[in-house]
Amino acid sequence: MSEDRIRVIRKDGIADVRLNRPDKMNALDPAMFEALVETGRDLADDRSVRVVVLSGEGRAFCAGLDMSSMAALAGSRGAAPAAQERPKRQLFDRDASSPANFAQQTAWVWRDMPAPVIAALHGVAYGGGLQIALGADIRFVAPDAKLSIRESYWGLIPDMAGSQLLRGLVRPDVAKELTFTARIFSGEEAHALGLATHVSNTPVESALELAREIAGISPDAIRAAKSLLNEAPLVSPEVGLQREELLQRRLAGGANQLEAVKAAFEKRAPRFKDRA
Repeated sequence: MSEDRIRVIRKDGIADVRLNRPDKMNALDPAMFEALVETGRDLADDRSVRVVVLSGEGRAFCAGLDMSSMAALAGSRGAAPAAQERPKRQLFDRDASSPANFAQQTAWVWRDMPAPVIAALHGVAYGGGLQIALGADIRFVAPDAKLSIRESYWGLIPDMAGSQLLRGLVRPDVAKELTFTARIFSGEEAHALGLATHVSNTPVESALELAREIAGISPDAIRAAKSLLNEAPLVSPEVGLQREELLQRRLAGGANQLEAVKAAFEKRAPRFKDRA
């Protein structure tokens, strides 16, 4: 199923992940939900992946929920089963591997990814599409892209981990205003608000360029840094400092750390090993 909705190209430690439903502006149907979670989990287990770039084929990153799949959504909330294809797991299903339910995992899986994730947004990123992008560590956005926390327009709330992801990016009042109004805002404004890291006329190319730079740094250090920075806002200073020390002790003297030093002194490109 994932091959029908997601295209992945792995090369030189970079996983180029494309939402691949361009005729529907990559809108989220049951198959896309399933494919996003399956792809994220597969990449998390791939020891050769050092960076993930997440983008959309065609005219948009992701237009949000495919309204034709609303019947499947209703079915997952206890209504009569829909006649159309539905995901193997229902949207509110949970398992022991994640604090997020199935729908939330479509965004949370990128936050939990051991390797850094860079999202590249163009066209539109509405509702669930924007929440998926918020799960990335870094976001490049086209200046004329259109973004919206769209759920209240349909009488809903952001329920794909958006509330947890937003709180680390913007002030509470900003998150509330965008959520309450469901208004559409540009890539330029997204950058000003803190939802985008960079504005780029060619977001995919810019994301891949940064991915190549990150892929050239010790994957051990990058993964440890992502883990540490993800945890930092959630723990006390005491726990955070202890975690920092623990990770540094694990890195120091390791094969990749020694290779980083040796390559720097020898003025050559380092040859890092994939994680054990």
